[in-house]
Amino acid sequence: MSRVVEVEPERLERWLTGFAQRHGPCGVARHDTAAGVLVRAEAADGANAVATPFAHDPLGIVLVRRGGYAVAMSLAGELGDSKVGRRHVQSRTAAGGWSQQRFARRRGKQADELVDAVVGHARRILLHDDESPKPGSARLARGLVLGGDRSLVQQVLAAPPLRALHGLPVRELFDLPDPRRDVLETALRRGRSYRITVTDPPGPGAAVP
Repeated sequence: MSRVVEVEPERLERWLTGFAQRHGPCGVARHDTAAGVLVRAEAADGANAVATPFAHDPLGIVLVRRGGYAVAMSLAGELGDSKVGRRHVQSRTAAGGWSQQRFARRRGKQADELVDAVVGHARRILLHDDESPKPGSARLARGLVLGGDRSLVQQVLAAPPLRALHGLPVRELFDLPDPRRDVLETALRRGRSYRITVTDPPGPGAAVP
């Protein structure tokens, strides 16, 4: 049986020590990748762990839900320029309200206004108002953390002013709640964490490969 845990880079060595204490002496292998150092640990009881990094820096964050949004740039694990805001997009027709068509038009307008607002903040914060930055610019995000409503996030990133962000490595966190400052901080912590796939040791009587 396998499961996935998220561990911040600063806590990885402590986590590996705990893994060895729970499962016995471990062989640990490390491999450099474009996303950072991939770590594999195999324990004496047959348990193993694969820690996948997302060590892109600077790191851009875009969170969008129908109740609000957050956009930020982080450097060396610290939040820098950021914007957290609220934009209401109605989720259902009010009791005794408008016709379905009128409601759909208003809801669509609200969603468009939300997307436009987020695109503007992302252009300023992630691209420094330069829609065509030089490749390899030190000011450009090397990876993106995305969260919230998948459809709205896709609409934001598809906007022409953000074309310079296309093709960046992505860490998806679509289980995050409505963006607030604390949610933004959680997104940064989880976004830069190792995702560790832990496979439990074989059960009694199972053959160990």
